[in-house]
Amino acid sequence: MIADVATINADESVALAKLKMVRMGIGGLPVMDGRKIVGMITHRDTILAGNKANGLRVRDIMTLKVRTISRKTSLKEIAAIMKETGYQRLPVVENKKLVGIVTQSCIINAVAERL
Repeated sequence: MIADVATINADESVALAKLKMVRMGIGGLPVMDGRKIVGMITHRDTILAGNKANGLRVRDIMTLKVRTISRKTSLKEIAAIMKETGYQRLPVVENKKLVGIVTQSCIINAVAERL
């Protein structure tokens, strides 16, 4: 799990979201309303928005139905969720508060360590 998670507010511009992702070398950002996760925006979302993306707000293109996990979710369960949904990152939430994120890279690293 990655504990230091970059986030963005739904009212921010898509241009800022893209800039954050590029500068940080990440593919997605949890969208927050205070301490509550309300969506997810990915690099793919910005590409699919095309040329109009720069005039939009994050809330205009973010995914609203975010699948979350807890710290206790097993590696097997996380892999199954990612396979089922196609999501490449899953926010880790406890007591309705974002505490981290698990990415496909986290899964690959965990499997590699066990080999």
